[in-house]
Amino acid sequence: MTTACPARPPVPPVSPAAPRTAPDADTRLSTLPNGVRVLTLHLPAIETAAVSVFVRTGSRDEPARLGGISHMAEHMAFKGTRQRSCQQINWDAERLGAEVNAHTDKDHTAYHMRGLAADAPEFVRQLGEIVRDSSFPADELERERQVILQELAETEDDAFDTAFRLFDKACWGEHPLARPVIGRRASIERIGRDDLQAYVAGRYTGGHTVVAAAGPVDHDQVVEAAVRALGSLPPGAPPTVAAPVFRGGRGIKHMAGQSQAHVVFGFPSMPVTDPGHTAVQVAAAVLGEGMSSPLMDTLRERLGLVYYAACSADLDDLAGQFVIEASLAAENVAACVDEVERLLAGLAHEVSADHLERARHQLAVRRLRHWERPARRLEDAVLDLYTFGRVRPLAERRQALQAVDAAQVRGVFERLRAGPVALGAAGHLTRPALERLRRLVPAA
Repeated sequence: MTTACPARPPVPPVSPAAPRTAPDADTRLSTLPNGVRVLTLHLPAIETAAVSVFVRTGSRDEPARLGGISHMAEHMAFKGTRQRSCQQINWDAERLGAEVNAHTDKDHTAYHMRGLAADAPEFVRQLGEIVRDSSFPADELERERQVILQELAETEDDAFDTAFRLFDKACWGEHPLARPVIGRRASIERIGRDDLQAYVAGRYTGGHTVVAAAGPVDHDQVVEAAVRALGSLPPGAPPTVAAPVFRGGRGIKHMAGQSQAHVVFGFPSMPVTDPGHTAVQVAAAVLGEGMSSPLMDTLRERLGLVYYAACSADLDDLAGQFVIEASLAAENVAACVDEVERLLAGLAHEVSADHLERARHQLAVRRLRHWERPARRLEDAVLDLYTFGRVRPLAERRQALQAVDAAQVRGVFERLRAGPVALGAAGHLTRPALERLRRLVPAA
C-alpha cells in the first residue's frame, strides 16, 4: 500500500515503557515448590467464584504431525480420570450448581468452573484431577474424534473462519502460529491414546501451570487446595517457541454457495513485550473501534460498502498482527480496498486529537468491562504471568495508554504502510474482486 501523502517530520518509533507500579491490592500470587503458581483476585462484591487451571501449551507448541492435539486433550480431559467416569465428572460439578468448561488457544489451554465461592477449593480439586489424572479411555477417544471432525467440517464450511486461516498462513508460513487450533483432518484422524498421554505428560507440568481464582475467595485455602491437587506434578522445563518471521502474501478461496466475501488483511506488528505495543493498540482503535471510527463510518455509514468491518491488534509474546477485516458483497471488494488504502494514508499523515481521545476512552472502558468480568480478568492476569512473570496493575496500563500521543500513532500507520501485507479472502469472490485482491498483495 503505497498511496502518496505529504512529507512529515520523523516520529518516534515506539512509546516509552510505562513505569512499574505496585500490584493491585486484590491480587495475590504464590508459587508451589514444583513451579505451579496460584493466583487469586479477591472480589468481595460478588458471591460466586471463577476458578481455572491454565496450562501453558497450545497449538503453537505441537509437532506438525500431531496438530490439534492440545485441543483434543482438552476435549478428552472430561471423558474420564483414573478416579471418575465422564458422567461422574459432570455430576460432581453440576450437583454444586457449577458451570464447567474449557478452551484451547494457540498459547494455552484452560479448564474452568464457576459456582459458589465457598466451593472454590472443591473446584480446584476437581479441575486438578482432570488436569493431572485424565485416563483418555479408548472408546471415548473414538467418539470424541468424530465430534472434533464435525467441528472441523463446520469451520471449513465457514467462509469467515476460512479467510482467517488463510490469513494466518499468509502471515506465518510454516511456523506453528499459522496452524489452526483445531488441527487438520489428517492429524485429528492420526492422534492416538499414546500420543495424548505422552503430550500431556510432557506439557502438563508444574512450571506450565497456573491455578487461578476470582471472587470472595481465601487465598490460603486456594493454595492449600492447589498443593493437594497439583503439588505432585513434575516441575517441567519452561516452554520455548521460536519467534516467527512475518512472510506476507495471500491466500484466496472461492467458496460456492456463499453470498458474501470475507476479506482479512494485515501487517506485521510487535510482540506485547515491546514497549511500543500500546501505541499499536491505540492505532487499531483509532482506525476501527466503533461505529464512529473512520473504518466503519466510511465503509458502512457513508458508502454502504460493507456489512461488517473491524480493526484489531493481535499481539502475543512472540509476534503481532495488525488486522483489518470486512464482510461485504463481492462487487464492493475493489472499492473497499481502495478506501482502506486511503484511510491508512490519511492516518499516516495526521491523527486528530478527537480520534485519539475517542480511541483512548474506548480502550480504557473496554479494559474496565474486562475488569468487571471475573473469568476474563483471570485470563488476562494469567497471560500476564506467562508473558511478564507478573500481573500488570490497572494503574500501569492506564499510564501506558495515556502516554501514547498522536505522533506515535501516526508512526504506527507509517510503518504499516511501508511493510509487507498478508491477505486472506474467502466466500463469494467474483473475477474482478479476485483481480483486485491479487493486485493488492503479490503472491509470497
